[in-house]
Amino acid sequence: MSYSSKGGMLNGKEHYHILDGLRGVAALAVVLFHYLEWIHSDFSENIIGHGFLAVDFFFCLSGFVIAYAYDSRISQMGLKQFFVSRLFRLHPLVIAGAILGLIAMFADPFANQAEGQSIGFVLLIFLSSVLMIPLPIMEERGFNLFSLNAPSWSLFWEYIANVLYGLILVRLSRKVLWVFLVIAAAALLWVSHSAGNLLGGWSGGTFADGGIRMMYSFLAGLLIFRSGWILKIKLGFVVLSILLFAAFMMPWFSHNWLVEWVMVILYFPLVVSLGAGASVSGWLKKLCIFMGKISYPLYMTHYAFMWWFGNYYTTQNPPQEYLPWIIGLGTVAMVFFAWLVMFFYDEPVRKFLNRIKAKSL
Repeated sequence: MSYSSKGGMLNGKEHYHILDGLRGVAALAVVLFHYLEWIHSDFSENIIGHGFLAVDFFFCLSGFVIAYAYDSRISQMGLKQFFVSRLFRLHPLVIAGAILGLIAMFADPFANQAEGQSIGFVLLIFLSSVLMIPLPIMEERGFNLFSLNAPSWSLFWEYIANVLYGLILVRLSRKVLWVFLVIAAAALLWVSHSAGNLLGGWSGGTFADGGIRMMYSFLAGLLIFRSGWILKIKLGFVVLSILLFAAFMMPWFSHNWLVEWVMVILYFPLVVSLGAGASVSGWLKKLCIFMGKISYPLYMTHYAFMWWFGNYYTTQNPPQEYLPWIIGLGTVAMVFFAWLVMFFYDEPVRKFLNRIKAKSL
């Protein structure tokens, strides 16, 4: 997913605030999905059982924002500066997520998954998480690509997308992009049909699925921007949020693999187009800016606490009537923690890195 822009003006251009807000809505959907997957291992019983499709929305939004932010200026800034800018934007929170995951693994009050692991093993999975090297070797964590922070799998593919954009995609015509998009859509259909869903990408056994999911949605986002498919229909942030969240809450169907494929190839690009064409003002605009800012910190810091909740749920067997309160208050606490990480760590670190970059130019 891409978080290259902030509220306000970006390089002299007005920013798409509603897209910021929708990114925050999708991040909240991921948090709720990860809570409820512990309670309902059968996703068809999960009220937000399609929350994992938020990643596909992120990828589509990323393609749109990257094209918007860099298509017109990457030739002037150069590849090195582009890659450095993306690294500075994304990697501080990759490191924070790995550190939090390491702390949480040792400090889990309900199940110490670090027990019995050698120092060398722990160091290896920590370095792989910090350096974004997929290493699905921890059975206790379901052979996640990144044992200490599972959501990093999508950031791995975000890095790949950025590299492909800088080296190749930025130079391609829309006709060529269409060819690649059709190929990616066919590959996505094969993945969805083979697995029965589009959940893959996070584990060693589904590694390639993540690349295919990224490629289709990222290309779709690029084409939305370059083709000017911005639908100026008067749908506000609230309505668009409901439309987006409805996709994550839809039931499971007999041909679920086909429904999910249609949602990814058509519905999410449509929501991006509608969000880019909509406007917002007043307190809703401030809310969108806030949600956009905390979406990436929330996504990259929440999973360490998910293992605590999961181990609490499986070992303590809490009364079902307590769970809405636990999940509700836990989500609020995670949003607040994400804001703390953003305010006291992510933003200061990026400002420091950008000052160093400016002095070196």
